[in-house]
Amino acid sequence: MPRRSRRPSATSDSAVVSDPKDVLSIERAREYNGLYHVLHGVISPMNHIGPDDIGVKELLMRAADDEVQEVIMATNPDTEGEATAMYISRLLKPFEIKVTRLAYGIPVGSNLEFADDATLTRALEGRTEI
Repeated sequence: MPRRSRRPSATSDSAVVSDPKDVLSIERAREYNGLYHVLHGVISPMNHIGPDDIGVKELLMRAADDEVQEVIMATNPDTEGEATAMYISRLLKPFEIKVTRLAYGIPVGSNLEFADDATLTRALEGRTEI
């Protein structure tokens, strides 16, 4: 498991992931140097999992202690991951913390003809200037 100092920089980022295995996935890219907050699940009303059943309270305590300047929501882009990300972003609003979401789009090395409509829509919405 990756090790990080308590405060990697003056402005601390925290990537919020749903499972410990997601930390390893992000680490493979070797681009992120901030801290992680593992929720150990996502909000799933159909499975009777609410905000109190995952690590939301602990994240809010970190935010209240001014430990976090930016929260990067790195939950999966499915219904439950999106609902969890939106819920947490609303809770963090009073703390005036920057909340961002991982970009979505076409995987590197793939072809547009194989991308589904939702992926193409998100890729167009999240485009950046080059």
